[in-house]
Amino acid sequence: MRVLRFKNVLLGLLIVVLMQSLALGQSSAIFDKQKLDTYLEKLAEKNKMMGSLTIDSAGSTVYHKSVGFRDVENNIQANTDTKYRIGSITKTHTATMIMQLVDEDKLALSTPLAGFYPQIPQAENITIEHLLRHQSGLYNFTNAPDFPDWMTEPRSKEELLQIFYEDDSQFEPGAQASYSNTNYVLLQFILEDITGQSYADLLQDRIVDPLNLQHTHYGDRIEPSENEALSYQYQGKKWRAAPETALSIPGGAGAIVSTNSEMIGFIRALFNGKLVSQQSIDKMTDIEQGLGMGLMRVPFNDRYAFGHNGGIDGFQSHLSYFPEEDVSIALATNGLQHSMNDILIGALSIYFGHDFEIPSFDEKTITLSVEQMKKYVGVYTTDQLLMEIEVFIEGSTLKAQATGQQSFPLTANSETKMRFDQAGVVMEFDSLENGKYQHFTLNQGGGSFPFTRKASKEQ
Repeated sequence: MRVLRFKNVLLGLLIVVLMQSLALGQSSAIFDKQKLDTYLEKLAEKNKMMGSLTIDSAGSTVYHKSVGFRDVENNIQANTDTKYRIGSITKTHTATMIMQLVDEDKLALSTPLAGFYPQIPQAENITIEHLLRHQSGLYNFTNAPDFPDWMTEPRSKEELLQIFYEDDSQFEPGAQASYSNTNYVLLQFILEDITGQSYADLLQDRIVDPLNLQHTHYGDRIEPSENEALSYQYQGKKWRAAPETALSIPGGAGAIVSTNSEMIGFIRALFNGKLVSQQSIDKMTDIEQGLGMGLMRVPFNDRYAFGHNGGIDGFQSHLSYFPEEDVSIALATNGLQHSMNDILIGALSIYFGHDFEIPSFDEKTITLSVEQMKKYVGVYTTDQLLMEIEVFIEGSTLKAQATGQQSFPLTANSETKMRFDQAGVVMEFDSLENGKYQHFTLNQGGGSFPFTRKASKEQ
């Protein structure tokens, strides 16, 4: 009888566990994989995306698909193990290693930057936590107008520090948050100063080897022969090779190369306590002024994830983890002319069983002559945002550039409607006077911002 009673209890426990497992795994068991395939294939067919999408549930890959080419010139398709530059997702790795030093009592979040680099503006008032949370007030050096002129040329630590020394502070440390790559390059240098190891070796010793990752490393020149993707921008109705940033420049802010599955392996290990303490995880996920420490909160309907986006050259990427559902998603692209956010909304809607209609992407585009483009050229301003936008002609392409940001090409749907799909930007022009448009409305992320011509600039 005692044995029978034990078996009944065990059976009851198994039923409970099975029901819980079914509930947790319901999305991964029943979601429409064919619909997700169709969506990605449509994106590729319409030249909206080249890259890879992976979804993981409780440590098992439930979906993976690669579309497009990792090497367009040689017609080599991407596959499961294709490696991508992951851009600012590197920051999550950097923050993780900083928190490891905190856990080891080798560093404190309250440590002032002046203890390492006193020549940095406001260094005595900037702490490690300010750097992690983008609250330092340090100018984002990759926003400098001349950055595109030298980003492909390697830079030494000393050369980068000299740039940081000369840039003015943007605000009092801790007063606000403003995303800046400068913060995480400095965190890289601090990691190296404390340990005496290079960032590449630290990454290998503290993350790659403990997690048995085979395809994650500090990047160098892209090696297509090693299944590394080249990156592209869609211009003139074809994918064209993008410039290749020298990775000594972004370093701890954006130099890691990885695969989707290994990005997911990393973030699951992070949240499962295999890399830092629970106290450190709590600090990293504590959101202040919209930002955590190496992580951001990613809302999706009534769910939320933590993760980060990345962008470098023609690469765009996303990695996030839903702690309540134990679900991870990684999207790495080497060519994108559609909103990353829209792609993720579509993929997650299909996965979690929400309504989603696959777009046709059949919106008409027109080709403007250089003479027609001159109607838009000029500098526009708004009282709603702290920036101006310049519209200009480069070669035979109409481009726009916001203050302190890199330029982007505009696609014309009509003579008054321009868009940049990669960032979900739509610009609607009006008030044509003396051959020049005087206004446009910028629509992005649900917001609308009116801009007025400030000055014209003939090209």
